[in-house]
Amino acid sequence: MQYRTFGRLGWKPSALGFGAMRLPTIDGDPGRIDEPEAARMVRFAIDQGVNYVDTAYPYHQGTSEPFLGQALLDGYRERIRLATKLPAWKVEGEGDFDRYLDEQLERLRTEHIDFYLLHGLNAGSWAKIRDFGVLRWAEGALADGRIGHLGFSFHDKYEVFKQIVDASESWTFCQIQYNLMDVDYQAGTRGLEYAASRGLAVVVMEPLRGGLLARNVPPAVEKMWDSAPRKRSPADWALQWVWNHPEVSVVLSGMSTMEQVKQNVASADESGPGTLLDEELELVARVREKYRELGRIPCTDCQYCLPCPNGVNIPRVFEIYNDAKIYGDEQSARSSYAWLDEEQRANLCLECEECLEKCPQQIEIPDWLSKAHELLRGGEAT
Repeated sequence: MQYRTFGRLGWKPSALGFGAMRLPTIDGDPGRIDEPEAARMVRFAIDQGVNYVDTAYPYHQGTSEPFLGQALLDGYRERIRLATKLPAWKVEGEGDFDRYLDEQLERLRTEHIDFYLLHGLNAGSWAKIRDFGVLRWAEGALADGRIGHLGFSFHDKYEVFKQIVDASESWTFCQIQYNLMDVDYQAGTRGLEYAASRGLAVVVMEPLRGGLLARNVPPAVEKMWDSAPRKRSPADWALQWVWNHPEVSVVLSGMSTMEQVKQNVASADESGPGTLLDEELELVARVREKYRELGRIPCTDCQYCLPCPNGVNIPRVFEIYNDAKIYGDEQSARSSYAWLDEEQRANLCLECEECLEKCPQQIEIPDWLSKAHELLRGGEAT
């Protein structure tokens, strides 16, 4: 196992972290973890040198934390640093901070959480818990030892990310979505580099874009990977690209099978900052462009069409629709669409055609919004 730096801390995290949100389940029910197999996977990873394990209050419909509390018995808890997250969207008042943390400590059968994150922050949830005094509360939890270090996970625009980073000196780390396709999405490369410049450790989630970069790989992309002198699986290429960044502290993988654990451990063994050759980085850039070419809608996210007078988030709707077509995974795309605010969805388009004058790509935006909503709300494929 390779080990990296963790921001300002002297502790060395394993390159690979175990994310406990996609554990094997019984009969496909996310609330019923196959506990014997999942425990075998977690312990195997730790035996191979993984020392960072990540979970959260809602994972597996609330069963991930209790499962880990059991799986980390027999001395395994002492061998790792444990991360979990405050469900910020559930907080209704200052008293909820202690209530959730104390419940999580009990679920996880531990007296302290090594790395505690404010979960899934965006502009709205951050403003809410900030005004409830979450930073003041966190200082107390740090002082009494219930949490070791404070961080946050993030889902919003770079500008919001920067505001949150700058809001406190108490942050030790942050967690962002980052992969070879999401260099400009949410925090993106700018956020990665900015957080690192402020001394924060950066934990990366979704390095395989929820598995989309590893499965159902389009033939044109597969051919490009196969052309490389050094042979790697698509998953390994994606992971190595993230690990190539020196600013990355840990790459989380939500693993569902023992085979995935073994493959990812093997990939981590070969990882390191700056290990990809220039020609390999150029190949990744070409693969990124090929993926983007495979999208049905030629949207470049220039955002000239915004603001829509009816509130539709046109570029995001098109991105989700294109993902469904590029990766052949309509179910995941529908989940992403369900997370989009209802006030931003495509069905609110009134075909005023104001956007048509603004689009430099001359996209028939109202027509595509209609097709996108039909597919993403669960209708017939278009």
